[in-house]
Amino acid sequence: MTTMTPPLQLALFDLDNTLLNGDSDFEWAQFLIKKGVVDPELQAAKNAEFYADYKTGTLDIHVFLDFQLAPLARHPRAQLDAWHREFMADHIRPIMLANARVLVQRHLELGHLCAIVTATNAFVTGDIARDFGIPHLIATIPGCMDGQFTGKPVGTPSFQRGKITRVDAWLESLGLWQGSFAERWFYSDSHNDLPLLEWSTRPVAVDADDTLTTRAQLEGWPIISLRDATPAVEIFKKIGLAG
Repeated sequence: MTTMTPPLQLALFDLDNTLLNGDSDFEWAQFLIKKGVVDPELQAAKNAEFYADYKTGTLDIHVFLDFQLAPLARHPRAQLDAWHREFMADHIRPIMLANARVLVQRHLELGHLCAIVTATNAFVTGDIARDFGIPHLIATIPGCMDGQFTGKPVGTPSFQRGKITRVDAWLESLGLWQGSFAERWFYSDSHNDLPLLEWSTRPVAVDADDTLTTRAQLEGWPIISLRDATPAVEIFKKIGLAG
C-alpha cells in the first residue's frame, strides 16, 4: 500500500504590528535614541514623515532604507550585536504576542513551511524570527563589506510587490514555486501587503488598518486580532486551522 505524502502548505507572516504588538524598526530607532546613538529630534521628525507615507501607500522604500540603515554603518559589528541583545530583551520580547506564538506553533505542528516576510532589515529581525521558532526569514538585506554594514540595502527590498519577488526567489531556491502548495497562507496588518495577500490562497487580516479591513470585508477574508484575549482555539476556527 502506497503512503500518500500530505500536500505542502505555506504559511507566511508579516512581522510588525502582526506577530508583534508594535514595529521592530521603530523600536530599534527608539533603542538607539536611548543609547544616544541618533539625534532624537531628527529621528522623530523623519519617523513621522515616513509613517505618514507608509499609511498612504506612498513610502519611497529606498529613501527610507537609506535613513534607517545609516546608523548600522557607523558602529563596529560587535557593538551592534551587543546592542541588539539588549534591544531584544528590553524592546522586543515584551511585545511578542502570546497568541502569535501559538498561531506560529500551530502551523509548524501541521508541518507547514513557515517564513516571516518583512520590510524591516534582517539585522533587526533575524533574532526575532528565531525567537518565534520560524525557520525562514525574508527581510530587506543590509549590505555588508569586510564584516561591517555599508548602510545600503542589497537586492530587492521586501516591501509591497517586492515581497512577492523575494518569496518567489526563495521558493525557487528550495526547488518550489507557488503551485507547489495546496494552500498559501499570509497574515498581515497592512494594506501595503495587499499584493502578497492577493497572491495567497488563504489571506488573513490581523489587527488590520482601515484600508485592509475594508478590503478584507469585501473579499470575505478572515479578520482576526492576536492582541485581545480571544482563545487561540477560536482563532483557529475562524481561519480554518481547527481540527
